[in-house]
Amino acid sequence: MGFWQELRRRHVYRMSGFYVVGAWIIIQVADVFFPAWGLPDTAVRFLIIAAMACFPIALIFSWIFDITTSGIVRTEPADAGEVFDNSLKRTDYVVLVALLAIGAAIVLGSLQKVVEEVDGTVAVASVEKIANSIAILPFANLDSNPDTGYFSDGVSDEILHRLSSLNALHVLSRASSFVFRDSNEGPVRISEILGVRYLLHGSVRRDNNLVRVTAYLVDDAGKQVWSETFDRELEGIFKIQSEIAGTVASRIEREIIPLAELPAGRTTTNMEAYNAYLVGRAFVNARTPGYQDKAIAAFEEAIRLDENYAPPYAGLAIALELDFINTERAARESAVRAAETARELDPELAEGHAALGLILLGDAIDFGDTGNELERAERSLRRALDLDPSHTNAYNWLSSTLQHQGRHEEANAVSEQGLLVDPLNPILSVNLAARLRRLGERERAEQILMRLTHLPDTPGVAYIGLVGLYTRTGELDKSMRWAKEVVLAYHDSLGIGIMLAWRYENLGLTEDSDYWAAVALPHYPQPEDKFFYKAGRFQIRGDLAGLRTEIDKLRIALGPDIDALDGIYAAQYASANILVGNFDAGIDVFEKTFDFESLSTLQHPAAFRQGLEFSHVLAYAYQQVGRDDEAHVLLTRVHEQLNVLVVEQNMDYGPLHLLFAQNFGLRGDFDAAADAFQSAIKAGWLRYLWVMNDPTWAKTIADPRIARMLDEVKLELERQRAVVQQADAEHDFRAEFAAMQSVDLDE
Repeated sequence: MGFWQELRRRHVYRMSGFYVVGAWIIIQVADVFFPAWGLPDTAVRFLIIAAMACFPIALIFSWIFDITTSGIVRTEPADAGEVFDNSLKRTDYVVLVALLAIGAAIVLGSLQKVVEEVDGTVAVASVEKIANSIAILPFANLDSNPDTGYFSDGVSDEILHRLSSLNALHVLSRASSFVFRDSNEGPVRISEILGVRYLLHGSVRRDNNLVRVTAYLVDDAGKQVWSETFDRELEGIFKIQSEIAGTVASRIEREIIPLAELPAGRTTTNMEAYNAYLVGRAFVNARTPGYQDKAIAAFEEAIRLDENYAPPYAGLAIALELDFINTERAARESAVRAAETARELDPELAEGHAALGLILLGDAIDFGDTGNELERAERSLRRALDLDPSHTNAYNWLSSTLQHQGRHEEANAVSEQGLLVDPLNPILSVNLAARLRRLGERERAEQILMRLTHLPDTPGVAYIGLVGLYTRTGELDKSMRWAKEVVLAYHDSLGIGIMLAWRYENLGLTEDSDYWAAVALPHYPQPEDKFFYKAGRFQIRGDLAGLRTEIDKLRIALGPDIDALDGIYAAQYASANILVGNFDAGIDVFEKTFDFESLSTLQHPAAFRQGLEFSHVLAYAYQQVGRDDEAHVLLTRVHEQLNVLVVEQNMDYGPLHLLFAQNFGLRGDFDAAADAFQSAIKAGWLRYLWVMNDPTWAKTIADPRIARMLDEVKLELERQRAVVQQADAEHDFRAEFAAMQSVDLDE
């Protein structure tokens, strides 16, 4: 009997067929149920691998054994006339056990891989799911032209806005739900991350003048609750959106007030105008380089096509205001006119009120709050949120408005509310994390930022937020790690070089600092910019000779114009002169350009803190030239400002505690300085080199108690320096950056 006939006689073919069909059925079932159970997609892949690996074992079993009504027996030999004892022998049991062990090992190994995948899945902080909460996922674009994807986004976005008007629903903003575009995560996982009970997703297909919208509503267990298909003429797209929103709402709630018709100004019968508006909004949301000009052009085109269509006016106002390069009054006036027109055409358009609030906030920041712009901005932004509770940008701008009024607790509460609506919004997350960090809530700030790194496409601002967090909490090794992620995200040699140069400098790795500064400084053509960054690095090193050289270079480069220096450049120039012993020159520049009273108007925390630092340098200079009374008055005023921040506003923030220590030290109260210094270290301060090489600290750090604390800080700095050096030794980041820059140039 031939080999192939023997395979048939031993039922190997039949076993192969049964095995393949059975494995296929199991894999199909797993493909359906694994996502609903929260298992990752790779679990199915490991199941397929296990099935393939066990197939040869099944063939070997079929060749040696038969499964009969009497149990498992050995297969009879080909010659049926020969007497054969087909009962199992000891060796047969050994073979069976071996096959079973191998099969079990393969299956268990695959299960272990699944467990590792589940355990390795990014752990995000659990979000308590709110009743009747829903996230609208981006509808799939089924057009043959993929460039029309913004149209499907517009459908899902408009549905989101309509649902947000229903007070009985808690609707997440688009920024959080849209990050799951093209994601492989299942509905159970997405609902866990977003903290919602329901997910709405679907598809949009356009064919000439017809559109088909298919919507699916699933619960947080992955079970489909409802689905429906809408076939309509394209001109009725707003009616379709209203129908879907109303149907979804009726499924979630028992009683919903019928949706009112949209105001005439919020709709348009000109689909080209609607498309142009969607294009402009897509550019504003993406914030890619050059987005402002493209967004402005798209909004202006929408207005040209339908001058009675309100949303493009609001979009234009926002795009104009977000163009930070152009902050002249004329640009603001154009933005105001556009926002006012949007509100006239549709008084209840949330975006129109939000746009006006943003413009008023910008006026207050750039030109001073001379006409109660902050109060007016607050009213406009609160009105926007009343009309559309899902308008995430309004939460962010309102929080900033309250922050600029000194209402910090309210600002934090608004940010928290915004994150409840839009838990993965990058700007809200970064801003709130910065405020929490200043309040000493480091773990919460870290948690909010780390959540963003778990997204399918991590926003670059999340990395920047982590760099700032770890720098200010004294975790310079972690700060360096995320600074490199910023490099990969932005490909910006100017900002990147400075970011890495400062971090290497703070670690005492001067050669690396010089390398990255050399990458960045050619992008700074102005001599005052070069001086600012070079002088700061020489100050950290205590290189007074290098600092004098930079002072001379700036004098030569600017000539008579050096007297025109103002702002941060003048303060840095004055400070450098004082540190090298040119006290009279430094005091003269400070007194001409530095106004302590203006510090209270500085709304940015970093700028305010820097102003207090420069005040200490000026007070030190007064002491060196015998003007002790003036030094005492200035130090007292700085102390009062610090007291407001640290004591009254409870800011447990390392650099502020350090300023307290410096203030006490310059006043000769070294016991109080030591207490403040200890608080700074506890809050995460680690700028060891700044203190050791700064003459304004010389008497303070000579105190034995402070000297002992500095020794401990030095040990921690050395540990972190070793971590960074080890990471650099294992991975040549300079080479990776150079290769990346080369690719950018080729493109």
